[in-house]
Amino acid sequence: MNIFRFAGDMFHLISILVLLLKIYATKSCTGISLKTQELYAVVFLARYLDLFTDFISVYNTVMKLVFIGSSLAIVWCMRYHRVVKRSYDRELDTFRHYFLIAASFVLALFVHEKFTTQEIFWAFSIYLEAVAILPQLVLLQRSGNVDNLTGQYVFFLGAYRSFYIFNWIYRYFTEQKYSRWISSISGLVQTALYADFFYYYFLSWKNNAKLQLPA
Repeated sequence: MNIFRFAGDMFHLISILVLLLKIYATKSCTGISLKTQELYAVVFLARYLDLFTDFISVYNTVMKLVFIGSSLAIVWCMRYHRVVKRSYDRELDTFRHYFLIAASFVLALFVHEKFTTQEIFWAFSIYLEAVAILPQLVLLQRSGNVDNLTGQYVFFLGAYRSFYIFNWIYRYFTEQKYSRWISSISGLVQTALYADFFYYYFLSWKNNAKLQLPA
């Protein structure tokens, strides 16, 4: 644990709280991609297979449970909540996310650090998380206008990955045998996907205007 990882975890937690606030306070999921939320649910379920076998700390266990529970709750609301599901942009959220799942799993089978079930699923979750935001970004570009809470959700999610890059750099220089190159490369790819969104987000903040993405 270091300050960069802690900051990344907090930004990740804030992004989830912002999304839950949007859904439960407004009873709407307009502008939110169900495909992305389903991908994140798969990511957390695959990554935290060690939840009941390897205890690291109370903090670690609680965060794992929060990420799994919140992702499943969001998917459930968008699919089955009688009010929330009516606002789902089904016509805009058409990204074929199952291709991302298949490609990530095949890549994990061939590119991993150890050939064990847990390590393969860990690599799969890392690869999938790197591209999980794609359906969300595509939906926002198709819709054009981005409401305030949705914009903040994506921003904090991107900030979480940015701070994790600093965490990996810090660990590389302070730990003798740190070699999580899979997460480092995947994290760089994921952060790069946010570049365009960050540009328009800061532009709207600077001009005190509503966030709009080019179609």
